[in-house]
This record gives sequence, structure tokens and C-alpha cells, in this order.
Amino acid sequence: MSLPALGTWPLALSLFVATLATVCALLVGLPLAWLLARRRFRGRGLLEVLVLLPMVLPPTVIGYYLLLGVGRRSLIGQWYESLMGAPLVFTPGAAVLATFVAAAPFLVRAAQGGFEQVDASYEDAARTLGRSEWSIFLTVTTPLAWRGILAGTALCFARAMGEFGATLMLAGNIPGRTQTASLAVYDAVQAGDFARASRLAVLLSLMTGAALWALTRAGRAPADPSRELPR
Repeated sequence: MSLPALGTWPLALSLFVATLATVCALLVGLPLAWLLARRRFRGRGLLEVLVLLPMVLPPTVIGYYLLLGVGRRSLIGQWYESLMGAPLVFTPGAAVLATFVAAAPFLVRAAQGGFEQVDASYEDAARTLGRSEWSIFLTVTTPLAWRGILAGTALCFARAMGEFGATLMLAGNIPGRTQTASLAVYDAVQAGDFARASRLAVLLSLMTGAALWALTRAGRAPADPSRELPR
């Protein structure tokens, strides 16, 4: 059996998109989760709703809003096209964006819970030593909240690997370009090729399951307090 027959491209694209979306979720979501966990400000409730909304909205609705926001007729879409020389929609970058928006709330919510469990006295002690807020976030709060962050990362990656609706709306279903494994399974079923659909589904399940297993195993590792507490 040849590699193309196994669906190498959709699986590789799904892995690439999910990994990049998870990295983006960590970069954006961790500071946001800390903000929601540690600060009280006007509009905080509205921000929480906006962050969590993609978890309950139908994926196609998320994709539709993204299409309005970054499509060729939008200001952002026109700016991107003038800068890059090509539209964002129907590209692998669009798949990453759609996946990021759909999956990031899972990381934010779990990380927020992790930050809320951190004893604020450690942060206060670091402030008395002259540490900046950014330094405290990186060297004190985040290491102490690592279990929540790891759980959120696992959920985010799993959600990203299985993303379908938002990706279909924003990136399309172009074989060899934007067709992820989930879309390829759908195409195979529509074409009556259940053997290919089964292969793709099993491989996608194995890849996602292996990633979740590795992350959950790391999360169950016995904690070393000497490594978690700031020096």
C-alpha cells in the first residue's frame, strides 16, 4: 500500500496545523488566562464570555465569523492580501487560524484554573525581591500552574486535531492544500470509500491518542517541590 493511499498529506497537515495552533494558543492564551485569573477589571465578564464562546458555538458559525473578519472583503483580509500578495482564505494559514480560534479556549480555561490554584503569597514574595510582573509570570506563576497548563495543552491539541467545521468554512477542502484528516474522512465517506475513511480515522485516532497519552503521563509524574518553588 502506497503512502498516498494511507492519507499521508491530510494527516501531516493536521499534525502541522494542530501543533502550530497549539503553540499560538500557548503564546496568546497563557497571558490571557493569567489576566482572567489574577486581575479584576471592568469588562472582565464580557472578555470571559468572548474567550469561551467558541467552545459552545457551532464550528461552522465560528468559521463564518472568521470569514467575515479576514475574508477578501474585510479590512483585515484586504490588508493581508496587500502585504502578502495573496488572500488568507483557502490557505493552510487559514486552517491554522480557524483551528486556533476553535481550540484555544480549552487551553485558556484549564490554564486559568491552574493559575487560580497558585498561592498568591509566592508571587508577593517575588515582588518584594524586586521582580517585574513579567518575570514573576514566567518564573513563579507559570511553573507552579504547570499541571493546569499541561491539561489545557492536551485538550487544545486534541481539539485542534479534530477540527472540522471552522476549517471547512475558512480554509476550504482542497486536496493537497487545505484538506486535513477530518475533511479527508468526510470526503472518503461521501465518495463511498469506507476503507480509506477507516484508515484515516484509525490513524488520526492513534496520533491524537498517543499525544494525549504522552501529555497525561507527564502530568501524572510525581511533583518535585524543589523544582516547582522559585529560588
